[in-house]
Amino acid sequence: MTEKTATISFSDGSPAITLPMFEASMGPDVIDIRALYGKTGKFTYDPGFLSTASCGSTITFIDGDKGELLYRGYPIDDLAHHCNFLEVCQLLIYGNLPTKEQNDKFTQRVLHHTMVHEQMHYFLRGFRRDSHPMAVLTGLVGAMSAFYPDSMDIHDAKKREMSAIRLISKMPALVAMAYKYSIGEPYVYPDNSLSYAGNFLRMMFATPCEPYKVNPVIERAFDRILTLHADHEQNASTSTVRLCASSGTNPIAAIAAGVACLWGPSHGGANEACLMMLDEIQAAGGVEKIGEFVAKVKDKNSGVRLMGFGHRVYKNYDPRAKLMRETCHEVLNELGLGNDPQFKLAMTLEKIALEDDYFVSRKLYPNVDFYSGIVQKAIGIPTPLFTAIFALARTVGWIAQLNEMIADPEYKIGRPRQRYIGEKTRKVKPINER
Repeated sequence: MTEKTATISFSDGSPAITLPMFEASMGPDVIDIRALYGKTGKFTYDPGFLSTASCGSTITFIDGDKGELLYRGYPIDDLAHHCNFLEVCQLLIYGNLPTKEQNDKFTQRVLHHTMVHEQMHYFLRGFRRDSHPMAVLTGLVGAMSAFYPDSMDIHDAKKREMSAIRLISKMPALVAMAYKYSIGEPYVYPDNSLSYAGNFLRMMFATPCEPYKVNPVIERAFDRILTLHADHEQNASTSTVRLCASSGTNPIAAIAAGVACLWGPSHGGANEACLMMLDEIQAAGGVEKIGEFVAKVKDKNSGVRLMGFGHRVYKNYDPRAKLMRETCHEVLNELGLGNDPQFKLAMTLEKIALEDDYFVSRKLYPNVDFYSGIVQKAIGIPTPLFTAIFALARTVGWIAQLNEMIADPEYKIGRPRQRYIGEKTRKVKPINER
């Protein structure tokens, strides 16, 4: 195969240079610019790294123009319809879907570690009860490093795997504990006879006062939420985990950094922002005022943003949104919430976005955050907890990405460069001369 190259010429008199190009199995090829600085003394300039491939990866592929999302080559809709979340975890971590024997063994390992160290309860009590769940979760995940010192070596594959199992096993309990603490209810210990999703729902909503039965429709819906959010290529939080882990810090600390990054309203907080938008429309008059709201969205000078529509990567319909829309209607029908004012408002807004030429021409389709927020609200999950649910789901993706980076022989500690535009060298004057 003929090696591809790219030649870069300069208008400042510097000699042209030729750089190698690497083919991708899917998506854009990449120009290897690692020798650029050494040969020219110049950096590339790419704020937000929107045109920069920071790594080679075999985990997740996104084609934003086609609206395609693959985990290890499998389309997300196939996985959502035919696999549960723990099967997807194994796919992301180990590279293949498990056999029944492998799945049974992995599930038992996860179940063996579902309980959280009892001292974590005392640590949790140090937070104010009205703390945002993401503030609490960031602290709890970071604190796990102190409780499991036997699996802290990021360069030991077996210890990384042990950290992975513990994180996947305990994240549901940590999220549920943060919720229970905020409302003053006792923590509910895991029940290992239940599924991963069913166990989480029980820890969230059960009380010692009465038996709790998991609704299979809600259980299936929550499992799908986890699957759809499990990984999404080199997004902000994933890049944060990779950058943090590149320093050699322990795996749990790197995941805690990902949790902190995910908190941002432009990332994991998007579905929370979407529900807040619906609350504001409802407070202003609900469905009857939706026309006024849409008019403000179309007015560039109004400053009003439409949350939960469109996506930075997907220039077509978000493939996860199609699946989440299906789940959303199943849940609303199961719970008899079709006539709830806020949900009617959401469905009205969805209809407008799918039919109004202003939104269709700009491809501002409802995204996964729009539907997952509605589903979680219907299930009874409070809005501030949405991002913590996202973190619970994305933990496995972060782990897979971290493992891939550490195993890559070309990986180095992350060190982005800059275009310095500050003051040139100057001397310090004595204080009385300044």
